[in-house]
Amino acid sequence: MMLDYFTYAAIALLVIIFLTQAIRVLREYERGVVFTLGRFTGVKGPGLIILIPIVQQIVKVDLRVVVQVVPPQDVISRDNVSVKVNAVLYFRIVDAERAIIKVSDYMVATSQLAQTTLRSVLGKHDLDEILAERDKLNADIQEILDRQTDVWGIKVTGIEIKDVDLNETMVRAIAKQAEAERLRRAKVINAMGEQQAAEKLVEAGRILAQEPQAMQLRYFEALQNIAGERSSTVVFPLPMNLLDHLTGRSGAT
Repeated sequence: MMLDYFTYAAIALLVIIFLTQAIRVLREYERGVVFTLGRFTGVKGPGLIILIPIVQQIVKVDLRVVVQVVPPQDVISRDNVSVKVNAVLYFRIVDAERAIIKVSDYMVATSQLAQTTLRSVLGKHDLDEILAERDKLNADIQEILDRQTDVWGIKVTGIEIKDVDLNETMVRAIAKQAEAERLRRAKVINAMGEQQAAEKLVEAGRILAQEPQAMQLRYFEALQNIAGERSSTVVFPLPMNLLDHLTGRSGAT
């Protein structure tokens, strides 16, 4: 009786071990790459999966989007400026078979590829482009990564450049450049205003020259404006033809 008890217990233990090794449950976002005697035999899941212990092995693959931080990279831009750039990479597995068979560690491989691509792409642009055209740079990097990781069964859904760090010397140089640019624009706008004002004055003088009476009215208007101010002395030019009219002379000598 004692022997039968141990026999039944051993059989029950073997059954439990068998079921533990044979039964797998994969979630909705998981897939299982199955190998039979070392050879690929298919991708299974999600749900309940039954394997042959020892003969079959399974490797789980997560199909959700992976968020991976690209470490800060030392980049030398096309105009020989040294900056530190880091980014965030988003990708997911679209083919579990290739992700497991074609590359030994798809996480490490994708991370290293993202780092080298980031340095390569940013090194072809000037500092101003790196700071101002991030959307275009993100699209270029994503296109290159997506094309190269396609053979691994990976889809790069996006990459975002987070920070572009400059040393203090370069920050001061950029500030001086921005200040000089603002001064240049101010001088150009001022010169354009002077030019437009001069053009309008010439046009006004041409119109007033056609009618001498209009010039007299302008003098009277100027006097009225000056009289409205609190001033004790008024100095204004008096046209000679007005004096000729007052003295009764009919022409200039």
